[in-house]
Amino acid sequence: MTYNVTFDKLPLTLSEMTAMPEASLEKPEDTVALTVAALDACSRDLEEGCRMLDYLRGPRPLSNAEKQFIRERFSYGGCRKVPLSYFRGAVPANDYVPEKPFTLEIRDSSSQIADEGFFKYDLVSGGADTARPVMLRYKPSAGKYYLWEEHLLVQIRTPVSEDPWA
Repeated sequence: MTYNVTFDKLPLTLSEMTAMPEASLEKPEDTVALTVAALDACSRDLEEGCRMLDYLRGPRPLSNAEKQFIRERFSYGGCRKVPLSYFRGAVPANDYVPEKPFTLEIRDSSSQIADEGFFKYDLVSGGADTARPVMLRYKPSAGKYYLWEEHLLVQIRTPVSEDPWA
């Protein structure tokens, strides 16, 4: 199954994110979409973005090693555009500027998971040839889908404006 989640604007802070209806985390596709938005916030303000990710992770906040990984990914210019590359219309030719409203296509791959309570979703990047996974864990007592792990901060093709060979 494929879901589309659309945002009129991307949240830049935890308070903006928690004010959104998707922040209830009652639908897995909303948790996945907010993960991309939180990673985009990390590219602008690492600490605020990490607070957003901690919210999405529920009772399992980011470790120092995970925060360091995110910090390192955004410490060089190329990775800053990775989160935007998952939104519809964002490709190397337009410097990964997504169409508005911001729309994500999220593919449910949960049938590949044997562990009960875990769910896998895939996102396609306009700068990559293969989809990238996001794992969620459902907490029945809360009725929420929390971020378990993501593999979204992977290199994408160089934007045309930054490619010396274009």
